[in-house]
Amino acid sequence: MATADLKGLVVGTATTAAAALGQLVSGLGTAALAPFVLLWLALPKGVRVLHALADMERARLTRWGPEVIAPARPPARLRAALTDPTTRRELRWLLRHLAVGLPLGMLGFVLPLLAVRDTAFPLYWRLAPTDATATSIGIGVAHSWPDALAVCLLGVGWIAIILGLAPALARLQASPGRRLLSAGPDADLSLRVAELTATRAAALDAHAAELRRIERSLHDGTQNRIVTVTVLLGAARRMVARDPAGADELLERAQSAAEQALAELRTVSRSILPPVLADRGLAGALTGLAAESPVPCTLDVEMPRRCAASAEATAYFVVAEALTNIAKHSGASRATVTVRAPGPRLLLRVTDDGRGGADEHGGSGLTGIRRRVAAHDGSLRLTSPAGGPTVVEVELPCGT
Repeated sequence: MATADLKGLVVGTATTAAAALGQLVSGLGTAALAPFVLLWLALPKGVRVLHALADMERARLTRWGPEVIAPARPPARLRAALTDPTTRRELRWLLRHLAVGLPLGMLGFVLPLLAVRDTAFPLYWRLAPTDATATSIGIGVAHSWPDALAVCLLGVGWIAIILGLAPALARLQASPGRRLLSAGPDADLSLRVAELTATRAAALDAHAAELRRIERSLHDGTQNRIVTVTVLLGAARRMVARDPAGADELLERAQSAAEQALAELRTVSRSILPPVLADRGLAGALTGLAAESPVPCTLDVEMPRRCAASAEATAYFVVAEALTNIAKHSGASRATVTVRAPGPRLLLRVTDDGRGGADEHGGSGLTGIRRRVAAHDGSLRLTSPAGGPTVVEVELPCGT
């Protein structure tokens, strides 16, 4: 298990570093355009070019992390733009991105080349010209295998720098854009309205999907069982006079079908709002889920007070769906569910030691979880690098 954990850690670190390098190189594209935009600002329509580049950066940052929501469209006329706070923030971002983002993007491009060049040096050092510089930093000449292996060690050092620093460099490059290009405090109200509009739509979609699920469960399961009971009872009534033994067998089958219909009705009712939530609270309900989970599950719940019934129900179904996903898709040997209720928020964290690589768009149920959480005005964050671990973090308003 220790070897598997170490392998997962190495793969996860390498995946994170590779993603950070991709982010740095993508930032090099907008940073390389920054000096031309600065020159373009002297022209009458230069402000439009600034807005276009800022929109490109918002789209880039959104691809690599949380969405950067643009403020209201700034003016395109130069005189109005000079007094517009959004335009001034975009100009400040442009200068910082040119000063910081450009060299960081170049580092993201050059560091892998240096690492490959020096690490592979022992493979081609004999083909290099005599007295040619051996290292990528311009010092040293290789005359023997120990010299070539020393250059290889330098390449290993470049790899260590990439693994250790690339994520921090990517965050440093993205920081001015996330801070200056997102909607400012003046746009909070309009953004809140847009957010509530989106969550309302998500709530309606989630409600409609839940109704369809309940209808399918009742139609395909319970209704068919009751029809079977009706048919069997009718046949038994017709047979009771001429074949009492056959009628008794039909009655037993009808009783069995009725019991199955009752069990399915109870299952459907529990899927709407589990009674255990009202009787034992969220901690008790999650204890039952953990006990029934096919994957061994550790539960850690600290809730000094009860939350609103709707919040607890949402948390229950989120954990239930997450544990189902772990059992079906992750290949995990254990899972952990952590619940905290600090202040007005309810925090959930579901982790597993599986293979990772969870895809929200791959039909694993994560889209349904996100919709259910968004309908309750909450947030969801998924971290699932290749090799694991997978972490699902949910934050919900606790209510009263």
